[in-house]
Amino acid sequence: MTVRADHVAGAAFVALGIVVFAISADLPFGRLSAPGAGMMPKLAAGLMMLFAALLIARGRESAALASIDFGDRGHAALVVLISGLAVVAYRPLGFLVTMALLVFALLVVIERRNALLAAGYSIGLTLAAYWLFGKALKSPLERGLLWF
Repeated sequence: MTVRADHVAGAAFVALGIVVFAISADLPFGRLSAPGAGMMPKLAAGLMMLFAALLIARGRESAALASIDFGDRGHAALVVLISGLAVVAYRPLGFLVTMALLVFALLVVIERRNALLAAGYSIGLTLAAYWLFGKALKSPLERGLLWF
């Protein structure tokens, strides 16, 4: 039997779904009319595992794992590193500063875009996201350095 890319990816997402279920086991599920804190993680994990199972079932159509070129692993590692740094910086720096720096770093370091254009784009995108989530949807966002 040939191990295919979709088999490996599907198995990884099933394992991740099991981990999410285990972590969110203590959270109350609630009811449909009054959802608890555990409903969304369990719903997301269940759907992820369902689609992962479909991916595994259709895995014969994907390329063999041994035939895939992993030449972009350095690029992927940089994306993971920058995203991880943003996660660490989110609480102390807050939403506005962290998201602007994240988008800027991804555009300049990863995509090698013009720094001035990347700065303008990252600030504009971050302000739009802040308005949408912080103001329109009234989601609590981390304040951090700028205190608003």
